[in-house]
Amino acid sequence: MKLKEALRDKLNEEELNLVKNSYDVIGSIAILELDKKLKNKEKIIGETLIKLNKNIKTVLKKKGSHKGLYRIQNYSYVVGDKNTATEYRENNCRFILDITKTYFSPRLSSERLRIANLVKKNEDVLVMFSGIGIYPIIISKFSKAKSIYCVEVNKAANEYAKKNISLNLVNNVNLYCMDVRKLKINKKFDRILMPLPKGAENFLNIAKKFIKKGGIVHFYSFSSEDKIKKIDKKIKKVFKKIKILKIVKCGNLAPGIYRYCVDFKAE
Repeated sequence: MKLKEALRDKLNEEELNLVKNSYDVIGSIAILELDKKLKNKEKIIGETLIKLNKNIKTVLKKKGSHKGLYRIQNYSYVVGDKNTATEYRENNCRFILDITKTYFSPRLSSERLRIANLVKKNEDVLVMFSGIGIYPIIISKFSKAKSIYCVEVNKAANEYAKKNISLNLVNNVNLYCMDVRKLKINKKFDRILMPLPKGAENFLNIAKKFIKKGGIVHFYSFSSEDKIKKIDKKIKKVFKKIKILKIVKCGNLAPGIYRYCVDFKAE
């Protein structure tokens, strides 16, 4: 049963029209986007959601947008356990995190697996903005990468990444807790991931520095469908010669604004 259907005898028609059936679930936490007009009905909606899904123990609602250097999402409590730490499972891997301390999206599970399946045997991979380690761990589990280097500036996220590497028994992941612009290693990579959809263009010069000739870069950016060509322009300002391999739509920010991944070869 969908959430709206379960709320039919609890809300009037106008209120029901404001309820979204879709919501994010991260482990035992459900995250809703609720209209301000539903302020007095939040608890009823949250309690109904918990009854629908016995795995959900906490219901939160988004409060504003992602902010700050670490792109942290603010939440307000609705109902259930007052706990923001949880264990999330994806593609037979386990991840622990606190959603108030690190950026995380459960909507990219298919995209993370897509990238992992592209990684060839013995590749050296660099993951910028690696967060709790989910991209590198999925890559480690579903490819035969030689090494995976991860750079994350958020100390809390990096600590969770250490725990998640141990939890998933991977041994080819190297963590660096720093601004990727300060990374100093004498190494070039076969593949670089840039999963920062807002502002990643400011780090393209770092990707250029570390990518091998003929290497693959996965560049993420938000855009409307009619402005996708502007993403190409951002890339070509830094990489003078590239070959676009694929452009993948992998999520959305707002109506008409999508998260895109541009897979390109540095020639």
